[in-house]
Amino acid sequence: MTRVVPNQEFCRGQASGRLLNGSYYSRHWSGVFLFGEGGFTADEQSRYQQMTRRMMPKRPILRNAVWAFFVGGAICEVGQVVQWFFVSHGMSEKEAASPTAVVMIGLGALFTGLGWYDRVVKRGGMGGSLPITGFANAMVAPAMEFKTEGLVMGVGARLFSVAGPVLVYGMTAAFVVGAIRYLLTGVA
Repeated sequence: MTRVVPNQEFCRGQASGRLLNGSYYSRHWSGVFLFGEGGFTADEQSRYQQMTRRMMPKRPILRNAVWAFFVGGAICEVGQVVQWFFVSHGMSEKEAASPTAVVMIGLGALFTGLGWYDRVVKRGGMGGSLPITGFANAMVAPAMEFKTEGLVMGVGARLFSVAGPVLVYGMTAAFVVGAIRYLLTGVA
């Protein structure tokens, strides 16, 4: 038999587990549910799952997808304008790719430092995280959290905490693929 205990302080700080007397408990925002020795019955599990589905807020998937599309598209348009700038100053499209990436990473880092890029990512989701500016945000955001600890131990130590593994595994994968290509074709 299930018994509802409305006191939220009963198991403060714990989500679920086993009490000292052997009975099971599960904490939910509507109260603490106690179950007997046998744990959850199939009927109790079913009712609990139905209740959590009803109380869980609905996710606006379509709205989020539209925002991600437009935010990501806007970032890509800015990148295209930057590339056109370099092409208009005598570079080929291939030559303009590297400076465009550098400018976009710089803009992403600048906007993260100013606190603007977090608002872009909050609204645009993956549309703001996926472009190269999201890489800059992933590098700079952890460093900004620790700026009070100083430039060396705070910002410098945390700058590559997220991006470091990405760089290491990316370079390792590039080396392995290059080595396989060299072994198969003889071309570096």
